[in-house]
Amino acid sequence: MEQADVIIIGSGIAALQLIGNLRRDLNVIVLTKSQVKTSNSFLAQGGVAAAVGADDNPYDHYKDTMEAGRGINDHEAVIQLTKQAPSVIHALIEGGCDLDRHPQGELKLGREGAHSSNRIVHGGGDQTGRRIVDCLLKKVGPNVRVKEHEFVYQLLTDEQGCCYGVRSKHPGGTVKSYLAPRVVLANGGCGQVYAATSNAETVTGDGLVLGYLAGAELIDMEFVQFHPTLLSVAGNIKGLISEAVRGEGACLTDEEGTPIMKGVHPLGDLAPRHIVAQTIYDHLRQGGEVLLDISSIANFARKFPAVTRLCESNGIAMEKGKIPVAPGCHFLMGGIRTDAAGRTTVKGLYAIGEMACTGVHGANRLASNSLLEGLVYGKRLADHINHQSKKIICSKAPRVMEENRELSLPSIKEIQHSMMERVGIMRTKNGLKLQKEWLESYPVPENLDALSITQLSQLFMLITANLITTSALARKESRGGHFRTDYPFERPEWQHKHIQLHKNRKQGEIYESINAPAFT
Repeated sequence: MEQADVIIIGSGIAALQLIGNLRRDLNVIVLTKSQVKTSNSFLAQGGVAAAVGADDNPYDHYKDTMEAGRGINDHEAVIQLTKQAPSVIHALIEGGCDLDRHPQGELKLGREGAHSSNRIVHGGGDQTGRRIVDCLLKKVGPNVRVKEHEFVYQLLTDEQGCCYGVRSKHPGGTVKSYLAPRVVLANGGCGQVYAATSNAETVTGDGLVLGYLAGAELIDMEFVQFHPTLLSVAGNIKGLISEAVRGEGACLTDEEGTPIMKGVHPLGDLAPRHIVAQTIYDHLRQGGEVLLDISSIANFARKFPAVTRLCESNGIAMEKGKIPVAPGCHFLMGGIRTDAAGRTTVKGLYAIGEMACTGVHGANRLASNSLLEGLVYGKRLADHINHQSKKIICSKAPRVMEENRELSLPSIKEIQHSMMERVGIMRTKNGLKLQKEWLESYPVPENLDALSITQLSQLFMLITANLITTSALARKESRGGHFRTDYPFERPEWQHKHIQLHKNRKQGEIYESINAPAFT
């Protein structure tokens, strides 16, 4: 059993930003289920949105964010995010992060879906995540112990419901306990719950389930963003084709070369992601093919080296200028509800990054606001912790209960394909009810100590899938990333409603309520 001042679960950009800004006299333990660089952050092709251009301002960035989020965002959270965005870019530059510039020295600013101005800052073309992660890793001090291959499967809470530590499992089955007065969940979203996804293999909703089982409140779980353009080879998803490619002029066409977004939305190929994804999905469902025509982009390989490598490694003839694409799960707008500093509804427990719901994304995240959110809230939480005095943990880790028991769980592929089919881009009441009944036919055990890492992964994906399905069934309208064919339009009476989920402690089941919480 080890103790620290702060335990951080995850190693993406939000976690690294937090680590780099914490006081050096704090003892920090970082636990990650794989390796430090195995994260969505490291894979991120998109950039960081910030109003740093001469013809741009944070208010326009705010308006674009609210429009993409279909107005269900928390207004104050959004305006504070967009106001702080320029300072985030300046801090990255001061920290030695190599961002893309014009020959004259000014920052290159790209445009992505639903943005009214060129305000996307990139690094290495489509390798922004790698550049920022590498930069932030240099700020990790000697007060930080990074422990890889630690699958955290339980948050430890006392009789008052306060979080004071975690329990993890090694691949060999060894169980360890770590204690700290402050535990931070920063282990990403849940993209791997779906069969088609851009997410890293490790992104299976672990943090969401950890928070849920510990009593934290979750919110807006029905809002799942499906990225329009994932590389599709023979019906199989192979990776992400950045929206920046369309920002450079690429066009979505059918097999005959006819633009499919013409007349669908004023912004055409750069319409909000849910609109583009739904249009592509409709076309594919009718038996057609959708291609991303990149023939108008000069020096494509130099501008998009990661996309080029991905396509060439999967046998795409880049000289033909056509990339076959399909939509897939990309980002979760909902998550564990937090305030402006990252505090959850459980004392001692914090959440940042994709798994936290701060209110900034609403029903559909604006392109390149995710890295921005991680950087802003990572620093904000560091400032909050830095102004607190050190605390001492007196609690002891409970005894490990290693009794053997049979556990019946669906396979990971069964979960993924059923979620894609019934809780994917287009949803119906019957499909959602069928999925919820199927998911709840597998009981959740009280004791997790004896489960293998594979079983824990299956169980956590099952619970995450149920949280999404429960919320999607409760929201009787279509808005942003949530589209129901039986309620195909936005309904004004749902404009300010949020689906809240928390564990019913007596019965161990998901309890849902609908109201309008204040995030701050």
